Amino acid sequence: MSDPMRPRAALRTAVVWEVLQDALERRVKATGRQALDVLDTGGGSGNFAVPLARLGHRVTVVDPSPNALFALERRAAEDGVADRVRGVQGDAHGLFDVAERGGYDVVLCHGVLEYVDDPAEGVRNAVAALRPEGVLSLLASGLGGAVLARALAGHFTEARQALDDPNGRWGTGDPMPRRFTAEQLTALVEGAGLRIGAVHGVRVFADLVPGVLVDTEPGALDALLKLEAAAAELAAFHSVATQLHVLGETEGARGA
Repeated sequence: MSDPMRPRAALRTAVVWEVLQDALERRVKATGRQALDVLDTGGGSGNFAVPLARLGHRVTVVDPSPNALFALERRAAEDGVADRVRGVQGDAHGLFDVAERGGYDVVLCHGVLEYVDDPAEGVRNAVAALRPEGVLSLLASGLGGAVLARALAGHFTEARQALDDPNGRWGTGDPMPRRFTAEQLTALVEGAGLRIGAVHGVRVFADLVPGVLVDTEPGALDALLKLEAAAAELAAFHSVATQLHVLGETEGARGA
């Protein structure tokens, strides 16, 4: 994912970033601590970790790719937040080999569930990393967005296959191992013991609009960002979003 601080990239991250910032602000207020401990599973090169560190939070990134972690280290140094970002090699399955159980105010699980063998285990591990008062930010690929994209491209058989496939794949050439509906993701989060704080559709329109239109039409980017924000919370658009974002809260965080 792209850095949420860059204007063009905001089409892909704006909704998630806004929800996440609000959740962080609520945790800061509830805990009385300006610096929170954040765990970013599958955080890669720091697209969210570095901006979070710029806000003053301490971020641990767990990722299986040494190259991504090297890029994270370089990026954090360039942004002057190397002291607040720690990268460790690992994955969701063996999360507690490299991360502290029950040690984080906020856990990010973005773009992870699509690739793990057992999504339910991945969510349970992410939740187990939270403190008694904590928040989970879960982002995963949406089934409906893929079906719509294949159909609009004229690949009707592939669209139908994605719709019927248990993992939401449109064929053997599909690079995405698994996709989800909003109902599937919320069930995973609730099954791990969290309350659903919010569900948002991400990139409802952004992936369908020609890039040249956004880049050349005056005011188009800002208007599209506002449209994405307006549609994100509406359940009717969750079924066609490219990605789905679910915010889960622990029992202890409910009244915070």
